[in-house]
Amino acid sequence: MTVITPQPLDLQEDDEMLVPHSDLVEGPQPLVEVVSAEGARTVENQGPDDAQVAHYKWTIENFSRISMKKIYSEVFVAGVYKWRVLIFPKGNNVDSLSAYLDVADVGNLPYGWSRYAQFSLAVVNQMNSKQTLKKDTHHQFTQRESDWGFTSFMPLSELYDPNMGYLVNDTCVIEADVAVRKVIDYWAYDSKKETGYVGLKNQGATCYINSLLQTLYHIPYFRKAVYHMPTTENDNPTGSIPLALQSLFYKLQYNDTSVATKELTKSFGWDTYDSFVQHDVQELNRALCEKLEDKMKGTVVEGTIQKLFEGHNMNYIDCINVDFKSTRKESFYDLQLDVKGCKDVYASFDKYVEVECLEGENKYHAEQHGLQDAKKGVSFIDFPPVLFLQLKRFEYDFMRDTMVKINDRYEFPLKLDLDRDDGKYLSPDADRSVRNLYMLHSWYMALPLEPRSRVQILPLPYFP
Repeated sequence: MTVITPQPLDLQEDDEMLVPHSDLVEGPQPLVEVVSAEGARTVENQGPDDAQVAHYKWTIENFSRISMKKIYSEVFVAGVYKWRVLIFPKGNNVDSLSAYLDVADVGNLPYGWSRYAQFSLAVVNQMNSKQTLKKDTHHQFTQRESDWGFTSFMPLSELYDPNMGYLVNDTCVIEADVAVRKVIDYWAYDSKKETGYVGLKNQGATCYINSLLQTLYHIPYFRKAVYHMPTTENDNPTGSIPLALQSLFYKLQYNDTSVATKELTKSFGWDTYDSFVQHDVQELNRALCEKLEDKMKGTVVEGTIQKLFEGHNMNYIDCINVDFKSTRKESFYDLQLDVKGCKDVYASFDKYVEVECLEGENKYHAEQHGLQDAKKGVSFIDFPPVLFLQLKRFEYDFMRDTMVKINDRYEFPLKLDLDRDDGKYLSPDADRSVRNLYMLHSWYMALPLEPRSRVQILPLPYFP
C-alpha cells in the first residue's frame, strides 16, 4: 500500500486533522480547520493606511436633456493619479445606466504603467439616502484597460422614474470612492508566504476544474477521506484517480509554488485536447463524486460522499376532496435553483417548494378515485452537511433557438438559514431537532470575456 504522509508539523497530535494517524472516528466531527497565516498581507486585505483613498461627488444638472452618448466628470486625484467617472446616460447598448471609473491622462502615462484600484460607484437617492445604489469592484488599470465598471449599473426605468428619487429636479448625483493600492508584481508574488496557500496551474481551459478542486480541498472531512483511500504500490497517479487526488491535495498542502493538475486529468482519461475544452462544473463534480464513491466501497471511508453531500426531499401530490396522497422520496447531491424572477437564494427556495394546483384539464388521476383536484409540491426531509447550489443562469430562448444567460441581479447571503419561517421548506417527516444553518464556503464564478474563473473560499463552520 502506498501512503502519502505529511511532513512534520509544529502541532500537537490532537490538533492534526489533515492526515490522521488512526482510522476515522465514529460520530460527528467539526467541519472546521484553522490555518495560521499571521502577518499575511495581500492587495485585497491591505488596511486603510496602505491605500490612498479619494472621494468624489459629481452633480449633473439637466440630466434628461443630455444628448451625448457618453459624458465624463471633472478630473480628480487619487493615489497621485488622475481619474474621472464615465457614464452613458442612456446606456452603453443596454437599457441600463452604464458607469465606469476611467484613467484621465492615460495617453501621458509611461509605457508599462499599471495601478490597482478598489473603488465604488453610487447613484445617490436624493429622497432617501438608504436607497442609494452603490456597487463595488476592483481592477488592475493599464494603458490598454484604462476604464472599468458596470455596463448595467441600474435600469433606466428606475433612474428616470421621478418617484424613485434618483433624478430630482432633473439632477443626478453620482459619487465615487477610489482606493489606489500598490501594484502586485505577479512574477515575484509569493502566494505561500503572503496567504499560506498555493494555487493550481491552468492547463488551458481547466479553470473550472481548479475552482472545484480548491473548494473540495478546503472541506476537511473530504480531504481527510481522500487521504484514507487505499492505494497500492503498483498504482500510478496518471492511472489512478484516488492516488492522483491524494498527490494533488498533498502538494496543495505542502508545496511552496502552484500545483499542476495534469496527473489528475490524465487519470480521468483526458488528453491535451480535453484540457482546452470547457465542461460544466456541476457535471464534473457529480462525475468525480460518483467515481470516488465507487472507489471508497469496502474501505474505511465508505459512505463519505453520501454523508457529506447527500440530502433527501419528498415529492407529493395531495388530493383536495378525497383522502389520497402520493409521495416519493428522492435523494440529491446538489440543488438547481431558479434565478429568473428571484432576487436571492431565499426567493429561489420559495419557488422550489411552491405548490402547484392540479385542476381543470390538469387534474390528477388518483387510484380508485379517478380525476381529482390536487396540490403538487416538494419539501425537504433533510439537508446534507455540505450543500451544493447550482444557479440556473441559462435558459432556452425559443425565439432565437439558443441558450441565453440571465443577467438579473441575484443575492446570496453569507449565512443561509433553511429553518426560517418555522421550517417552511421542511416536510412533516423532517427531524426538527437538526439545525439547518449554513455559512457560505465558496462560490464559483466565470468572469465574462476573460479566460479565467474565480473561486472564493471561506471557512466552513460547525454547528453542534
